[in-house]
Amino acid sequence: MSRSKTSIIRHKRHKKVLDLTKGFRGTNNRLYKRAKEALLHSGQYAYVGRKLRKRDIRKLWITRITAGVKQIGESLNYSRFIKSLKVAKIELNRKMLSEIIVKDFNTFKEIVAKTQK
Repeated sequence: MSRSKTSIIRHKRHKKVLDLTKGFRGTNNRLYKRAKEALLHSGQYAYVGRKLRKRDIRKLWITRITAGVKQIGESLNYSRFIKSLKVAKIELNRKMLSEIIVKDFNTFKEIVAKTQK
């Protein structure tokens, strides 16, 4: 049986990792061992970042709703507004409420008026 070498396979594997780490700083895009470690870490950071983005976007929606409610009435705040939405059986999620505030503030005023009744 002839001896098999791994040079072609190894070269392809190294090339694939180095292509994926193009743009990384320092030796993280030149040396295979460092590049492989950096690639593993970047995958972990990307995974965590996808979870954090959902948190950040929800925080933005809540901030917009709070600002919109404050513009309409001083006595009303975010938590009371959300509770009054549930009591009035208006099923709008925070994303849609924030979009309504940005695009059409008069409609948001009408929604707040309905919750106050």
